[in-house]
Amino acid sequence: MGSAMFDIGLNITSSQFAKDRDEVISRAHAAGVNGLLFTGTNLHESAQAQLLARRYERCWSTAGVHPHDSSQWDDASAQRLRELARQPEVVAIGECGLDFNRNFSTPEAQERAFSAQLAIAAELGMPVFMHCRDAHARFLALLDPWLDKLPGAVLHCFTGTEDEARDCLARGLYLGITGWVCDERRGLALRELLPVIPAEKLLLETDAPYLLPRNLLPKPASRRNEPCYLPHILERVAAWRGEDARWLEQVTDANAARLFFSRPVAA
Repeated sequence: MGSAMFDIGLNITSSQFAKDRDEVISRAHAAGVNGLLFTGTNLHESAQAQLLARRYERCWSTAGVHPHDSSQWDDASAQRLRELARQPEVVAIGECGLDFNRNFSTPEAQERAFSAQLAIAAELGMPVFMHCRDAHARFLALLDPWLDKLPGAVLHCFTGTEDEARDCLARGLYLGITGWVCDERRGLALRELLPVIPAEKLLLETDAPYLLPRNLLPKPASRRNEPCYLPHILERVAAWRGEDARWLEQVTDANAARLFFSRPVAA
């Protein structure tokens, strides 16, 4: 069987990839990462991500406004997002959500932008790709009214508690797990709760160029993370869950297909 891994979160528009983007994508495909989802974090980056997804094989993108950029949200943003979302490469609305850890935008601005993007996703029948940090209760309060109107949703780069994971799973959310789980300092709690996540709700991602898995051997010369390291994350996650890596690879690949590619195409 051919390898089938899907990296649901990769910041290809990062300046860290400016010099060797083609090689990064080639290395990912050579490593068996057959699907790549480029994250859009504001409207400018979302437009760039969509153009890059069009350029490469087996690549798609999200379109949205990250909580950090929420202060820029206005009526024109909503119209621009709708236009981007109609491009065939764009398969989810996001990255959107709440981040009360750093508050680069005020909580009020974040809530307004998040709710507006949930409304657009519901209107267009698209899944959402979400971010939540130090805002769990408020995040769920804003998300709950939309859940029955959305075809699917993933909380990407999940690093919360077991109770928070259970809250999300009870609502049918997918949880995206990154190389954070490979960090022997910060990732142990996440590692312990991995078995709580049903296999059919688990998605894997690198969040490259961030979150290089700390237990890679040999240690890479650069601290930049790349999608070619997704197989390492898969192997470790499978081992800590007590599952066969090849089996988990097929399940998580099917999960990505179900979440991002099973909707009717919007007119």
